[in-house]
Amino acid sequence: MSVSLWFCPEADLAPGLAATLAAHWLDVHEQETATRFLFERDRRRYLVAHTLLRRVLALETGIPEAEADLRRPAHGRPFLQPPAEGLPRGGALDFSLSRTHAHTLVGVARGHRIGVDVEHTGRGAAALESVAEGFARTERDWIARVPAGPSRTRRALRLWTLRQAYAKARGLGLGPGPAQEEYAFTRADEGGPPVLTVAGDGRPDRWRFLEFEPAAETVAAVAVETGTPHGVGPPAAHLRTGFPWGRATPRVLALT
Repeated sequence: MSVSLWFCPEADLAPGLAATLAAHWLDVHEQETATRFLFERDRRRYLVAHTLLRRVLALETGIPEAEADLRRPAHGRPFLQPPAEGLPRGGALDFSLSRTHAHTLVGVARGHRIGVDVEHTGRGAAALESVAEGFARTERDWIARVPAGPSRTRRALRLWTLRQAYAKARGLGLGPGPAQEEYAFTRADEGGPPVLTVAGDGRPDRWRFLEFEPAAETVAAVAVETGTPHGVGPPAAHLRTGFPWGRATPRVLALT
């Protein structure tokens, strides 16, 4: 099983270069989306994120950046449409994109679903408390075990990124019907691995997770559907940092 993560600070791509790459690589939908941003800061972050995604897909598949056919179903997850003759490099893949503040995270998995989420710790406590109202009761109880303040806010943010990564991998909330499925993450202690429970699902152990801090004041989470229970061939994720002009030596992180 192959899981690749690419974390890119916005500053790694100069504004002029990001605009030039975007002009040559992004498709009509992406170009039009970029023009809708009111603030140049937000437009730039969008361009960096989507040029990063196309560069990663080019490295993973061998398809040139401008030729990647990205499909965006009205009610579904975005996906790469492989050419009729198949991908030049590797087998079928799934990808996920997340951006926050001045950072972007892209995850790619071969033959398995993946979801990623990255968040900046500067989100206010009030905003996170509002978000946490939608968490499961067991999750809210876990957050409340620590006194109000930075520690509690951080717990809420960790759960938020984990839930977002899992929801993206599942495509929850993208189509008609219930926006959320009944699921929850529990932990034995602060540093313990997250344990997923899903209503009506007898095999939540087919999912593996990763939580890490790719930069200061930044937390991230990854969810991968492996198809195998815990303890069977634990997979690893290969994390690379910076805009990928080439394949830098990755940092290897274990999924639990």
